[in-house]
Amino acid sequence: MPRAALQDDDIAAFRARATAAAMKLFAAHGYDGVTMRALADELGVSAMTSYRYLRGKDELFALVRAEAFRRFGDALAASAGRVTDPIQRLLRLKRAYIQFALDEADAYRIMFEIRTPDGEAATPADAAVDRESKRAFGFLHDAVAAAVQGGALAGDALAIARLLWASTHGLVSLYLAGRLSLRALEQLAAVDHELAGFRTSPPTTTTRARSTR
Repeated sequence: MPRAALQDDDIAAFRARATAAAMKLFAAHGYDGVTMRALADELGVSAMTSYRYLRGKDELFALVRAEAFRRFGDALAASAGRVTDPIQRLLRLKRAYIQFALDEADAYRIMFEIRTPDGEAATPADAAVDRESKRAFGFLHDAVAAAVQGGALAGDALAIARLLWASTHGLVSLYLAGRLSLRALEQLAAVDHELAGFRTSPPTTTTRARSTR
């Protein structure tokens, strides 16, 4: 007797459970250390059940990365709120970036440290990874562009955004690798050295005080 066709809601629910479980597995064991059987054990289902909902580990990993970037983007989007000062908005984004890495270290590691082996076939879920990662970076790029257009910064918006992103990522990576204490991370994160060379005027005392919170 043929199996009943899976309903969209059932597929979505299983994939959400699988993504949550696999987030921990990939962060703990890396890409090569995770198997579909390990996922099945984590979910309490048979070894073949996962293949009804997922094409394999490559798609599973893409789903996990897309979810990690989605949550990261949401955190960045929520950070600035209604802040109108362009520099303060950028500092809020920087702090939100760091806080996300502290609160969701598994997701952060999967986003930036774990990669699939060369030669792995692309999956439909890879498009979601690309979309969500661009969305996350877009919040920073848009904020920098607004600061340039408003006259607070001078320079190429994309280059400045990449510099801010790379510098913040470097601080987080040093902390997660045990090369930087939490206190040092917080102190360095409060210094907006990435923007210093692009400011059109020196930071005010008020701006400097707020940036160290």
